[in-house]
Amino acid sequence: MNPHYLAPLFDPKSLLVYLPAAGVSSIADLLRASLAESAFSGEMTWLELADGFPALTGTPRASLALIAVPGTGAVQALEHAAAARVRTAILYEPDETHIAELAAVATKHGIHLLGPGSSGLQRPHLKLNACIAGTLQRAGSLALVSQSGALTAAMLDWAESNGVRFSAVVATGRSAVLDLADILDFLAQDGRTQSIIVYMEGIRSARRFMSALRAASRAKPVIVLKAGRRDRGRHAALTHSGTMVGGDDVFDAALKRAGAVRVDSFVQLFSAAKCLAGRYRPTGNRLGVIGNGGGPGVLAADHAFLRGIDIPSLSIATVAQMRTKLPLAPSLENPVDIGEHATAEDFVAAVETLAASPDVDGVLVVMTPKPGIDTEAIARAATAALPAVRKPLIGCWMGETRLRETRLRVSEAGLPVFRLPEAAVDAFANIAAFYRNQQNLMQTPPPLNVGGAEDAPDVARARALFDAVLAAGREVLTETESKELLSAFRIPVTPTEVAKSADEAVAIAQRFGFPVVIKVSSRDIAHKSDVGGVMLNVRTPQQVRTVFTDMTEEAARRAPDAKIEGVSVQPMVVKRHGRELYVGMATDELFGPVISFGAGGTLIEVIDDRTVALPPINLFLARRMIERARSAAVLSEWRGMPKIQIEALEYLLLRVSEMICEIPQLRELDINPVIIDEFGAAVVDARAVVRKVTSDTPYAHLAILPYPNKLAREFATRSGVHCELRAIRPEDADALQRFVRELSEESRYFRFLSTMAELSPTMLARFTQVDYDREMAIVAVVPEAHGHERIIGVARYLLNPDAVTAEFALAVADEFQGQGIGSALMKRIATIARDRGLKAVIGLVLGNNRDMLGLMQSLGFVEEVDPDDAELRRVVMQL
Repeated sequence: MNPHYLAPLFDPKSLLVYLPAAGVSSIADLLRASLAESAFSGEMTWLELADGFPALTGTPRASLALIAVPGTGAVQALEHAAAARVRTAILYEPDETHIAELAAVATKHGIHLLGPGSSGLQRPHLKLNACIAGTLQRAGSLALVSQSGALTAAMLDWAESNGVRFSAVVATGRSAVLDLADILDFLAQDGRTQSIIVYMEGIRSARRFMSALRAASRAKPVIVLKAGRRDRGRHAALTHSGTMVGGDDVFDAALKRAGAVRVDSFVQLFSAAKCLAGRYRPTGNRLGVIGNGGGPGVLAADHAFLRGIDIPSLSIATVAQMRTKLPLAPSLENPVDIGEHATAEDFVAAVETLAASPDVDGVLVVMTPKPGIDTEAIARAATAALPAVRKPLIGCWMGETRLRETRLRVSEAGLPVFRLPEAAVDAFANIAAFYRNQQNLMQTPPPLNVGGAEDAPDVARARALFDAVLAAGREVLTETESKELLSAFRIPVTPTEVAKSADEAVAIAQRFGFPVVIKVSSRDIAHKSDVGGVMLNVRTPQQVRTVFTDMTEEAARRAPDAKIEGVSVQPMVVKRHGRELYVGMATDELFGPVISFGAGGTLIEVIDDRTVALPPINLFLARRMIERARSAAVLSEWRGMPKIQIEALEYLLLRVSEMICEIPQLRELDINPVIIDEFGAAVVDARAVVRKVTSDTPYAHLAILPYPNKLAREFATRSGVHCELRAIRPEDADALQRFVRELSEESRYFRFLSTMAELSPTMLARFTQVDYDREMAIVAVVPEAHGHERIIGVARYLLNPDAVTAEFALAVADEFQGQGIGSALMKRIATIARDRGLKAVIGLVLGNNRDMLGLMQSLGFVEEVDPDDAELRRVVMQL
């Protein structure tokens, strides 16, 4: 694989430093001081602006330009750096005036530009401090990315006094060219970085941000602190969903879907990173608590309840094991109290027993410095026991004066330790969130995933309905039209008809059968209840007439500007055990359409119960949405009512997801209420809002591209073996590992330029959890027994930074080589790349891999010697 395009930024070999005269700029003076502190071993050339920068002699070339010149001097410096063939640059001075000109110069010369207004970067292992926000940090495995220079300075100061070490520090600033997504791209593949912490204030492109964040989260933990929980200004929403779903809800949902963890303070930012950078990975949210006193354990349990962390009861077997080892312990219930005179050996025995128990997913040890306790011995014992513990282990050494140095030593030894039990529980909550969100990341739903061909939605009917509404100059669908839309996606609705007179209303009611529901019919009234426009349980023709007259007159009085078209009539849904819920969608300014779910009915906005998810969703994600809602508690057996038919609710959420994916014109949707009981669901009311859409690119309106199931093709090998060519999925991990293991040593070397026998867990996740927006992997699979599949070939491409070319790779199982599989996979990849608008696919092939080079030649690739390695051949196909 070619070096990352930001390698010269993060790992420069030489620097050009552009400065004004001394004392002209405080920012330049800070940069001078930071570089003076560095012990950078590469070449560093200092250039001061006078009437211009001095001409460069010879054939100059530099990796990185550091530009601390204000105003038009920054533009001159960037042009000057381009002559030295610089490919990356940092602009330190804030400059809104020249930002467009700076971006144009950078684009013209192919320079990846960080800033203006950047506080720079640090690479501690290179002893390079090109950051004006703090002193050079100690080298470690944690990367910090921040969109605020001021907070970068505060975080570095805090980290220095708390023993935190860094692989990289980046303060992006305004950044005219590079953005957060570019930085995450590099850090995802940076071997020195094990976890990433991000302070962010905003993003440019939701699709690009989600693509980069998902790629990074697949490789290593990403923890995010975002400013601005107050929602962005919302447009004049026409539905409850549009009113209720705010920007922060959506950002939360985006992070969950991307596999990242969100925290609320920069102290949590570092503690979460430390916990998640460990050698173990969490498996749930059940926490076992051990302490040398009852009070601290109770505090921990109380805070765990608030954070949604389970403090489970211990099994009889676990309690019996604890009792054998700790016969004098006052309480062996969770939280476990091992006594105020507990020794180091007692703590270790409790930790080892609880960590080995299937009852918990992590262990918290709370130690208070009571008189007579050997805190140092307990600390040494805890850290010594750490390697044998295969679950998250967190310490809480309570106190300040006596335990400050002990905490620092324990932390240096690799055990995350905190001063207060609440902070320790927060750390475990972040670990549990990481586990849950990584499960979300694994999901790759297709756009349509309910039922078979006979249950497929009538997308053409839905689009025709929208086209008619837009052609009429409207954007809000009537209740009848909204229900027709739902029916097109096979969602069960109550039949509804509009009556323009009392006689018509009576006739419709008699046809449906009493009792009925009558609602005011007006395209101008968003919420009917607000104008007295809903009447339930109407039982006689005379009542129908009275309601028609009273309702239309009252609605006209309360909404004088609304055009009253009559009333709608529908059967009264009587579900004795029914729960009123709502399902909806809104369109976020950045992330596009989102699905929402929660308690429904007339008090929907007062109850304020909602969960939010980015489409597309599958059954797993639909269940997660339901579980997170407060109203989930009443969906099981509750107050004498039976459990609802949960499958009906899951079906409804999946159908709404399909609708959002296939109908980009849909802007808002309310299904409220939908009444669900043990027999199923009935949509009682619905309202949809549409918009005009100019793009005809499939799924351009979504922040996450769906699984591309339409790419699947059948193929027969030359020997008659039938296989399927389809996009890879996360659940292909075991099959891909088997494929790599069964390759011959030569085939593995040709594919990976390595003698490795199998893929590492990180590589396996990287190769199977594909972001279909930036890359594509097509596998050739043949069926095996018990519904399993065997992978016999893989071709993939990964988009290059220029966004118009891609790098490809290909491998075929040894026993299937020469059967046409490699050719079929490459043709499929080339077709997909061409359809996505790419101009060329490029690959590197070993010069002695004659079979591969022959295949490339037969497919029309042009071959040349790689300029950086004579043993490699660069093959290119123009698309």
